[in-house]
Amino acid sequence: MSINDIITTYLPANTESHLRGNVIIVPVTTETLLARATALYREHKLPLKLITVQDDRAASGTFAILYVFGIPGETNFLALQLSTTDAFPSLTPTIHEASLYERKIRSLMGLTPTGHPNPQSIIVHENWPADVFPLRKDFAWNTRPETGGTTFEFMKVGGEEGIYELPVGPVHAGIIEPGHFRFNLAGEEILLLEPRLGYSHKGVEKLFEHLPLDKKVALSERIAGDTSFTYSLAFCQALESLAAISVPARALYLRTIYSELERLANHFSDIGAIMTDTGFNFGAAQGARLRERIMRLCDALTDSRFLRGVNHLGGVTRDLNAETSAHLKAEIEALQIDFNEVMAITEDSSTLKNRLEDTGVLDAQIARDHGVTGVAARACGIASDSRVEHPYAAYGDLTVAVASAPTCDVMARLLVRVQETRTSMDLILEALAKLPSGPVSTKVTTPIFAKSSTAVSITEGWRGDIVCFVATDAHGTITRVDMRDPSFLNWPLVGEAGKGNMVPDFPLINKSFSLSYTGGDM
Repeated sequence: MSINDIITTYLPANTESHLRGNVIIVPVTTETLLARATALYREHKLPLKLITVQDDRAASGTFAILYVFGIPGETNFLALQLSTTDAFPSLTPTIHEASLYERKIRSLMGLTPTGHPNPQSIIVHENWPADVFPLRKDFAWNTRPETGGTTFEFMKVGGEEGIYELPVGPVHAGIIEPGHFRFNLAGEEILLLEPRLGYSHKGVEKLFEHLPLDKKVALSERIAGDTSFTYSLAFCQALESLAAISVPARALYLRTIYSELERLANHFSDIGAIMTDTGFNFGAAQGARLRERIMRLCDALTDSRFLRGVNHLGGVTRDLNAETSAHLKAEIEALQIDFNEVMAITEDSSTLKNRLEDTGVLDAQIARDHGVTGVAARACGIASDSRVEHPYAAYGDLTVAVASAPTCDVMARLLVRVQETRTSMDLILEALAKLPSGPVSTKVTTPIFAKSSTAVSITEGWRGDIVCFVATDAHGTITRVDMRDPSFLNWPLVGEAGKGNMVPDFPLINKSFSLSYTGGDM
């Protein structure tokens, strides 16, 4: 669709709008925000991809809140823009998916979402001062504020005798990062489960404002370390859009191949980890073994097990020659046979099925209301995948089979991973067969970014879609970067899936979502 087609399709006649980068900006007021957002979300069924905010007080004296909606099949986006100095109307009572975004804005920018049913802070820890907002431009990013004394109030189940609370975390056994889980229990049954994050917060969004450009790309690789490549791809794509940098076709195919290798490594790991939590040791061992094969393959191809340092503005730093292409093809074909043999054995295990089926069932409507994404969405029969809906890299030239399962339980989330694993191997082989010749990078010495512009880039990480928002000022300087990790939206759904299950089911349910603590904390 052309820009004019998008405007006439989704906006009323004579609506004011401005094209900034690949985002159509529609100014709204506190009086018109709800009606405009509801029309896009409910009537036109456009997905809400991000709510973010810019501190524009130096230029305009206000904050600009942007409500970014995706347009299926397009790489352009629609964004409602509300200017405010303090409070703003909450969309949460009408569009529940807005809830976490609005709470984040309150926590990091200090703007109050009026009418929000639960506006208490997220991301920043309760020891952070209540009147210090780290994403404001006047916050000194390299100073440490005084310790605050706010309190986080967990939800409680009341009215019945015998209900008790069980705290788990924030420190856990093993190597996972910190996160607190508060259970309300009746015996062993979970009545309420609330995740509490904020312990991993490392100020990524603030760092993006101050680091030099090359360090910004490296930072994007470290938001969620197991998704280094696809995160940096989202960031590089946004910058390439702002600087009008054309990426060679061969680089687009290589980006696709590397992203699918990253997906394979993590899906192999999670397939094995889910089986670990059922005591099915065969599947656990095979998942770890298959993951290690991919990690070694990545290292052989790029000198990095996590594919770091491969993306940069204009393309990639690692090419495939005839020998490495043949090696990759042979490895993937061998992995297809290997994986199918493993799954043939696990699919015959009635014990495994009994443990996974009907465990951690997530209500599909609740999932939609929270804006569920990725594996968890597709396991509820929601066939959403950014590789198809917003094609990037070489995905528009390849066959992407969107995985789906209807039962919304742990088994469904496992089956989606199995389907996606097979699709990833098929995609890599197809991309290798179609891999065009030519350069793998456009030489960029000093990129010049569009002035007073914005760019939104979406990639499909192995957990779900990653949304990258970048804005520049009147000098073309990057002033705002907001990266929305899929875990940010999906964490509350772990609690929803836990209800009605037993406490010993929690590790299995949690692993079936396999969310990132640090990615969601930003």
